[in-house]
Amino acid sequence: MKIALINENSQAAKNEMIFATLKKVVEPMGHEVFNYGMYGGEDANSLTYVQNGILAAVLLNSGAADYVITGCGTGEGAMLACNAFPKVLCGHIESPLDAYLFSQVNDGNCVALPFAENFGWGGELNLQYIFEKLFCETGGGGYPPERAVPEQRNKKILDQVKEVTHTDIVTILHNLDGELIKGALSGAKFEEYFFANCKCDGIAACVREILA
Repeated sequence: MKIALINENSQAAKNEMIFATLKKVVEPMGHEVFNYGMYGGEDANSLTYVQNGILAAVLLNSGAADYVITGCGTGEGAMLACNAFPKVLCGHIESPLDAYLFSQVNDGNCVALPFAENFGWGGELNLQYIFEKLFCETGGGGYPPERAVPEQRNKKILDQVKEVTHTDIVTILHNLDGELIKGALSGAKFEEYFFANCKCDGIAACVREILA
């Protein structure tokens, strides 16, 4: 699985620590991690939590990433922004228990974490345990086991609802403010990672047009 990490401006200074913690947990499981920044507080390409949502949606809709780890000070803004887009199901995660239940019950493809609120002594350990529980089992297994069937059914219904209530990502990108989108897709590593992993020619062409 390709896992993308995205940080916004208020918590960019924690990017290196989050990236190292994520890699430590998931690479032994066979997953790849791609760090889309921000790469620090001085990174010239500043991302708002709204732009985190745009970038997450481009990566997930195109197949350039299978899962997105993002967040902001509280995690709420990033979660709301991500869920504004099609084919993105983002959970707000504060604890390892949240992570496990979101994975097993809701089977999403994106999480938003609070990188400032309650992030004190031992914060990096909580992150490690969150990542362990998020990826320790294949998503959608259900919890408790006797609730697996209705939970899986509800997930399919939610996916169908999102298909109706959201338009496609290319249409969305064409209709949003061009500078807002360009800022979201202008990270130092974006083009290298995205075009090497994108599985949708239509989205790739749209992104090239935006960045031109």
